Amino acid sequence: MKNILVLGGSGFIGAHVCEKLVRLGLNVTVATRRRNNARYVMHLPSLTVLELDVHDELALSNAVAGHDVVVNLVAVLHGNQARFERVHVALVQKIVNACLIRGVKQLVHISALGVNGKNPDAAPSMYLRSKGRGEKALELAVQAGVDVTVLRPSVVFGQGDKFLNLFAGLQKIFPVMPLAAASARFQPVWVEDVASAVVNSLGKAAITSEPLRVFESCGPEVFTLAKLVELSAKFAGVNEGRGRPVIALPDWAGNAQAALMEHLPGEPLMSRDNLASMKVPNIATPGMLGLAQLGITASALQPIAQDYLTQGQATHGLLGVRQHAH
Repeated sequence: MKNILVLGGSGFIGAHVCEKLVRLGLNVTVATRRRNNARYVMHLPSLTVLELDVHDELALSNAVAGHDVVVNLVAVLHGNQARFERVHVALVQKIVNACLIRGVKQLVHISALGVNGKNPDAAPSMYLRSKGRGEKALELAVQAGVDVTVLRPSVVFGQGDKFLNLFAGLQKIFPVMPLAAASARFQPVWVEDVASAVVNSLGKAAITSEPLRVFESCGPEVFTLAKLVELSAKFAGVNEGRGRPVIALPDWAGNAQAALMEHLPGEPLMSRDNLASMKVPNIATPGMLGLAQLGITASALQPIAQDYLTQGQATHGLLGVRQHAH
């Protein structure tokens, strides 16, 4: 039986990955800074929660020991240059070193669609540049004979996501939606499909002539950001399904809006670095390996998103049945 260490297993994608691994009868260890962060997965059988700081090299190396596979899901969307480098580059280097020291045979790494793996510094945002340098750091593992798989998902949707749910929630509050980067293109992928991609990549011989084996993880449809905002409101029943007027902001206004959001308490809804990332179309690259090569038929957005966004409506469930009966 394989022993799998999942870094970032307490997060949105991680919880789905852990559930699938456990269902296969695998032993799963989730490393997290605080045990309570893993409360949604700690009940799973054959899953162990290990409390540690993954940035501590010795603690990380000790955690890696005894595992056949390491899955890295750790990432941040917001921050300054130092934060992106710490999480997306330095941590990957530490993971690679730990794998080499402890004899791990396979590493699965979640990157991001839009990454320029050959020339990371050509990317327009700190986020994409750091993700690209993180991929570069994996080449040492490949050269040492470790089976490395990189998954590059587009924006990920699913119940509890912070994407469609966020836009639907904002439209329940505000009468209009001023939107930066309204024409940016995305190919949203269901979280279950991303989790399946992680699982399906396990145990497959992957050492090729390429430095890394990369799979772009995308759904079957391309949407503009404006269309996704409109759909989120429609599915959630905002304004009786009509949503709110979406006002596409010019670049200068979008950047000003993002700069303001960066100074609000907590994680920003949007940052200037996010806008810079959106300059790269978040869609599949012709000729690249994708979900199909991992045996996955990508799921369409509408039936899934409509189901979980509808659940928040007053007309959903038993209450809705009662309302329709009167």
